[in-house]
Amino acid sequence: MSHLLLNSEFSVTYTIARRIGFGPLLLALSACGGGNQQPGAEQGGPGAGPPPLVAAITIRSQEVPNIVELPGRIEAVRTAEVRARADGIIEKRLYQEGTDVTAGQPLFRIDQRDLVQQVAQARAALARSEAARTNAASVVRRYTPLVSERAVSAQEYDQAQATLRQETANVADARAALARAQLQLGYTIVRAPISGRASRALVTEGALVSASQATQLTTIEQPSPIYAVFTQSNAAILDMRQAGAANKALAQVEVRLILANGRDYGPVGKLDFADQVVDPQTGSQVIRAIFPNGERLLLPGQFIRGRIAMGTNPKGILVPASAVQIGERSASVSVVGKDGTVAVRAVQLGGQAGANWVIKSGLTAGERVITDGWQKVQPGQKVQVQGDPAPASPAQPKQGN
Repeated sequence: MSHLLLNSEFSVTYTIARRIGFGPLLLALSACGGGNQQPGAEQGGPGAGPPPLVAAITIRSQEVPNIVELPGRIEAVRTAEVRARADGIIEKRLYQEGTDVTAGQPLFRIDQRDLVQQVAQARAALARSEAARTNAASVVRRYTPLVSERAVSAQEYDQAQATLRQETANVADARAALARAQLQLGYTIVRAPISGRASRALVTEGALVSASQATQLTTIEQPSPIYAVFTQSNAAILDMRQAGAANKALAQVEVRLILANGRDYGPVGKLDFADQVVDPQTGSQVIRAIFPNGERLLLPGQFIRGRIAMGTNPKGILVPASAVQIGERSASVSVVGKDGTVAVRAVQLGGQAGANWVIKSGLTAGERVITDGWQKVQPGQKVQVQGDPAPASPAQPKQGN
């Protein structure tokens, strides 16, 4: 019975399809099956959109400054640690912390009472010695005419002369002891050994200081001129010399500083020292530049970056900073090939010259580098460069009647 019903339904469907024609039915089935995709709509086909528009420049070799950028640290030209040279209690600080002091200016006063008594004691000892020498000298004067008359024996006369010499030596010893006591008394006024800026006091009033332990009281640093000290590997130093610095006097090499806030330090410095010893543990060398520091912007211990001008490179390559993609470990640029295809190229950066990066390696003259729009393209994708003629649109296939 079910078999007869199925045959009957098939006959009705076949009859309807025959009356309306098979063509519309096939088109309907095609629409349901996703057959509405236009030819060429796949990526890259005739139906795809136009390639992205980018800005690019053609690389040309030119003379560029050979700038070496190094991290460094500021050091004072002269630094003096002010230490106690007398034992005692600090009575008073005699300077204002963080201000400029001159050589010889009093900085601290130590309790003087004990040393004042020592000076008095030494002065009394000198007086006794001088009195004894005076007495010995008078004895020798009395014995001198008597010895020729044999009223005094030669032995007694020699003994008197020896006593005089001994008392004269005692006077010299007492005078030296007095001078030393006075010197120790003078150490109770602690003075600045050099001119410069005095830092904060490391002791306060009432603190016990010791000459034997050389208690540090403060530090004085000369603020201007000032040193910038850099450390560089020996291999990099050799590259710098091969770049032309060897033919240049050390004092002619200019150095510019970049402060911690990213701003340039105005005055230009000069190299004044290059260590001739390589650290065996790190393989590095120390180079140093000297800078004027009239405005006191550079402080000892401050970290900076130095840009050392080591001549010029006649065949250097510059790329705008906007074209460089800097990653965690490397830098790269997007290069447009002759067929308009984009490729990412790793490059080695040198220093900066204005708004451009100096490229050490990775690019050659004649290549085109994307400066604007590289963010919206992918490697292997075709692009259109501004100023180039637009690619011809592919001919659309004619539809049949």
